[in-house]
Amino acid sequence: MKHNFPHFTAAIALTISLLTACAQKGANPVPYVPTMGDDGAVVYFTDEISPEALVRIYEALGVEASGRVAVKISTGESSHSNHLDPALIMPLVQRVDGTLVECNTAYPLSRRAKTKSHSKAIAKRGYGNVDIMDSEGTMRLPVQDTTYINYDEVGSHLANYDFMIDLSHFKGHAMGGFGGALKNLSIGVASRSGKFYIHSAGATDSRWKPAEQDAFLECMATAADAVQRYFKQEGRNIVYINVMNNLSVDCDCMGRPASPKMKDVGILASTDPVALDKACLDLVFTHSDTEGDDAAPLQERVNKKHGTHIITHAERLGTGTTRYRLVKL
Repeated sequence: MKHNFPHFTAAIALTISLLTACAQKGANPVPYVPTMGDDGAVVYFTDEISPEALVRIYEALGVEASGRVAVKISTGESSHSNHLDPALIMPLVQRVDGTLVECNTAYPLSRRAKTKSHSKAIAKRGYGNVDIMDSEGTMRLPVQDTTYINYDEVGSHLANYDFMIDLSHFKGHAMGGFGGALKNLSIGVASRSGKFYIHSAGATDSRWKPAEQDAFLECMATAADAVQRYFKQEGRNIVYINVMNNLSVDCDCMGRPASPKMKDVGILASTDPVALDKACLDLVFTHSDTEGDDAAPLQERVNKKHGTHIITHAERLGTGTTRYRLVKL
């Protein structure tokens, strides 16, 4: 395992020393800074990826699911996508008596853009019953930051749930740089029209019109914050789990994603989505590459798309903190 804590801690110390040296010499600083420490949010970690480990890490959070429980996943664009295996996640869904939930996609030519074809795709993946939350309309959630968007438009079925497990496959992404808890909470929970709205930074909710990159990332952070605040109302709650396997530079929305160059890492979980995504990124950026286990392509994808900006903006909004303490199970 390339992510044992002594190596991880040493990598953090080295990065900090490099930052200090660069600052003293007036050079450009190292662009990525890990934030693991003794304070901040707790992020649980296991290097075992199994149904049993997934249940254990959920239970470690100490937040018991209650009421009507939604388990938000991405069902994947094709059988070649790297979406989470139904066999891996179903014991957790059964443990919480939950319902798998999804929303229709926005990108052109997707098999999952419309409810009928999306349902067929889901059946082919072997997930069984999945609630496509925008199959019967949408609802709007208020947002804190109205710089670009005035609301977050989500599937109307979101109102049917009291508790959510944001269960994400952590990986790269062609537009966001990476996809984890925050992306699954924002783009993932958004309706088809809501996805258009976020991707266009508020310009349109009816067609594909990509916005300037940082504006798009800030809209994702804003939408994620809106969903978290919705579930933090009295009588509701939400927790977050990221599975770091099949670490391709491409998202599960790709029908034929690039093959992973980095080996599987494990499962991480937290009650804080910002800390969770930051911990996953730290494991990617402090990775010790060896033959057949190369994090560089994923690091390059994140950097090229300024992917860390979603975390920066989410922290500004109060969605969570980048400071965290990693607890190994």
